[in-house]
Amino acid sequence: MDFETYKKKYFKDPAPEPRFGFKGILGTAVYYQDYAAALAFFEQVFGAPAYVEGEFTHAWQLGNTWLTVFPAKQGSPSNVEVMVYLKDAEEVDRLYAEMIAAGASGEPPVDTLMFVPVRIATLQDPFGGQFSLAAEIPE
Repeated sequence: MDFETYKKKYFKDPAPEPRFGFKGILGTAVYYQDYAAALAFFEQVFGAPAYVEGEFTHAWQLGNTWLTVFPAKQGSPSNVEVMVYLKDAEEVDRLYAEMIAAGASGEPPVDTLMFVPVRIATLQDPFGGQFSLAAEIPE
């Protein structure tokens, strides 16, 4: 399906008025029972965290959003997906490869329509957390 057909099929026209003055999402927090292993995974993928507060708050700045990792008393993330929006399709492929090398699993990136034409890959980190990597691609 081409993008114009996709927009007509799925988007409201006119778009509903936003009820609040959103700027975006400042951050996402994920909680892991095996906190030390989760930190090692994220450090292997993203490098050293840009923010460390005490022993149990580690965060990476991803564009204008923060990904913060905390210890969980029980279990690891489930029923939530962290979507990472990258600058281009090549970055999706690079980050996908890094996450796979660090122990994540998932299908290779594909081009599809999702609000806009995107390159996307969906992965599961070694602890069960769901991540989607996406970048807008030219129409």
